[in-house]
Amino acid sequence: MATDLKFVQFVADQIDADCEVSWRAMIGDYALFSKGKIVALICDNQLFVKPTDVGKEFIGKYVEAPPYPGAKPSLLIDDRMENRQWLSQLIRISEKVLPERKKKK
Repeated sequence: MATDLKFVQFVADQIDADCEVSWRAMIGDYALFSKGKIVALICDNQLFVKPTDVGKEFIGKYVEAPPYPGAKPSLLIDDRMENRQWLSQLIRISEKVLPERKKKK
């Protein structure tokens, strides 16, 4: 099942502008970027944030699941996705600790 673009736009609209969110289509699903770093995947109309220690601590009780078959588990965000402040803070703290994207040669 592919992700609906309206869902991607909804997620992006939930995140504050200072996070500089953008997205890119990837084989029917989407990668979500913050300040140029991939911070999450949106697959099958679900949000999967890259797992970090600070993200797990911030969430508290979290659920990990692979965004697609064969993928490493990520933090599945569901019931708090509509909490704009909470989601924006999760994206901010995750982006800060994730490594910079590697430049293509």
